[in-house]
Amino acid sequence: MSATRRLALVAACTAAVLAGCTSVPLPPPEAPPPVVVAPPAEPAPAVVEAPAPARRLSTADSPRAYRRDAAGHLYAQNPDRIWKGRMPPLLYAVGVLQVEVGRDGQVERVDWMRAPRHAPEVIAEIERTVRAAAPYPVPARMGRVVWTDTWLWHKSGRFQLDTLTEGQD
Repeated sequence: MSATRRLALVAACTAAVLAGCTSVPLPPPEAPPPVVVAPPAEPAPAVVEAPAPARRLSTADSPRAYRRDAAGHLYAQNPDRIWKGRMPPLLYAVGVLQVEVGRDGQVERVDWMRAPRHAPEVIAEIERTVRAAAPYPVPARMGRVVWTDTWLWHKSGRFQLDTLTEGQD
C-alpha cells in the first residue's frame, strides 16, 4: 500500500471517529411524578372469631364403652388412612396403646402396653395421630377416662383399630 493511500485511510478513520464524537444536547430530565396523597384508609372491621365447634359428648359409662366413641372419632379424623375391608394375614405392626382423655376431651397421656419396637416410626406416627385427633368426645359421665385399643398397622401406613376392625384373613 502506498504512503498516500495509507495517509488517506488514516484520515478517513480519524474523521469517522471524530464524527462520532459530536455532542448532541441531552433532553431535559423528566419531572418526577406528582406525589398523590391517598385518603386515610378506613379502619379494618373488627375480626369476629367463629364460635368453636360444639364438642361431641360421650354418654359412655365405662372405659370399654368409651373406646367405641374414641375409635369412631379417630376414624372420622383419618378417613383416608383406614384400611378398608379385612386386613391381610401378615401385618407390619401391632401395638396396644392406652390413652387418657381429660374432662375437656384433650389427650392428657399416652402409654404403650405393647409397643411395636421393631417399627419406631409406627410408634411415633400412632402417637402423633392420637394427639392430632383431639379433642375427643367429652367423657361426660366419667369426667376423665383411660381407654385402651389395639392398633393393627399395615406397611402402607393404613390401619384399623381392634374396636372397629373388619377382621383379618
